[in-house]
Amino acid sequence: MSSSSLSEKNVDDEKHLHATAATQEVDEAAQLATQEDIDPAEALRIRRKIDKHILPLMCILYWIQFMDKTTLGSSAILGIKTSAHLNANQYNWLGTIFYLSYLLFEYPQNLALQRFPVGKWMSINIFIWGVALCSHAACHSFGSLFAVRFILGICEGSITAGFMIVSGMFYTRKEQTLRVGYWFLMNGTAQIVIAFISFGALHIKTTGFEPWQWLMIMTGGLTLFTAVAYWFLFPDSPTNAWFLTPEERAIAVSRIKENQTGVENKHFKKEQMIEALTDPKTWIFALLSCVDNIPNSLTNQNSIIIASFGFTVLQTTLLGCVSGLIEIVTIFTGVTIAARYANSIAIVGTVYFIPNVLGSILVNVLPWSDKVGLLFSVWITGVGTTGFVLALSWVSQTTAGHTKRVTTNAIMLVAYCVGNALGPQMWQAKYSPRNHVPWIVIGICYLICPMLMMLQRHILSKENKRRDQEPADDAYDDVWVRVSDESGNAIEKKVDKAFLDLTDHQNRDFRYVL
Repeated sequence: MSSSSLSEKNVDDEKHLHATAATQEVDEAAQLATQEDIDPAEALRIRRKIDKHILPLMCILYWIQFMDKTTLGSSAILGIKTSAHLNANQYNWLGTIFYLSYLLFEYPQNLALQRFPVGKWMSINIFIWGVALCSHAACHSFGSLFAVRFILGICEGSITAGFMIVSGMFYTRKEQTLRVGYWFLMNGTAQIVIAFISFGALHIKTTGFEPWQWLMIMTGGLTLFTAVAYWFLFPDSPTNAWFLTPEERAIAVSRIKENQTGVENKHFKKEQMIEALTDPKTWIFALLSCVDNIPNSLTNQNSIIIASFGFTVLQTTLLGCVSGLIEIVTIFTGVTIAARYANSIAIVGTVYFIPNVLGSILVNVLPWSDKVGLLFSVWITGVGTTGFVLALSWVSQTTAGHTKRVTTNAIMLVAYCVGNALGPQMWQAKYSPRNHVPWIVIGICYLICPMLMMLQRHILSKENKRRDQEPADDAYDDVWVRVSDESGNAIEKKVDKAFLDLTDHQNRDFRYVL
């Protein structure tokens, strides 16, 4: 909080005197939060109610959005390259442009998520992307597909960023690790479902309308239905969640006080943005996000790679289910272990990257005749997805101050886009069918990622120890905010430090999860 945030007597001389914060400076939840201890049983009941109403929606949307992203890869074996007259370079650019537009609009999307109601803004984006996905079916050239893929990238920039914000609003830091894992593992479910949808589309025989076009219509229709559901059912914040009573909202807010991150603040704070930009951990997370997602180009190459091993179109389509199953199992086990054992995020993430390195090496060294060995090598490179999932939950648990969180999320997701935009460009026709160069790059990336996670852990652990040695900081222990009581009378209410919208640097009681 800047010095201008507080209206104090003798502010230059008496820092610790009773201070009154302007309403727009504190967290949106400040007026609801209670100073009283809450009953653990009641807190558990509220958490289960939150899970019941928002977790299924988050899982469904993440399943939908990943399935929509992978329609390009699935369409590759359903005839889109022939129908739209795409060469290998143009096909790769359709994967790249999605992430370039995602990159360009990621920070504006994060600012919009701060300024507007989260649920409503996300639903608008979901609707537009559903229309764009259906429009793929009308495209028969590189230019038209380029345009609709560009629109998809713009809209998807709101989803992961929105989910990171919502997870921080409704859940404690320990709970966030599991919940982020739950909605992210729907990527694996999407790989299984899209395989069966593609299998069904392959058997649709219509004159003038090819299987890949039916795939776009079916997945686009599901997306449009999801957009409507989000408009009416997805909450914007625990302070106004439609499924919670006023009393339950107060408990929901107080329940996350231990995070020391608050719920949200609709006002952009320049000083918090600057702090995010100058915080070393922001850029370590960004580098991790970029490097880890260069290999994510496998999403659109997976079907082509498996088919190159000699499998038929039908076999390739069904074998795509295995990658999804591996992702589900590894993400679930990884986040469960990280949530059970305190300060284990970096260690668990590092362990889960080991199979990825091994798989990358095996794909390069196994003989081309060993199709089964090559197939299994490709499959085990999906285990390390858990590392990125843990990093997503980790950044939310180590960043406080709403503008700082929004900025940090944006930087991390922009880096995610850079990695995803670079990745497709390494799959050049001259490297096929062995693709030694892409697989070497992938192996190097998977070696760097665990190193970055352990470096981040070392830096944050050192900072925690430094704070443990500091004297108690009572600078923000006596701050009040003017509110109206039930009769409309203006009163002052004491605000807990957790709801002053302080950054993790300003709040010396904040301890970093490791």
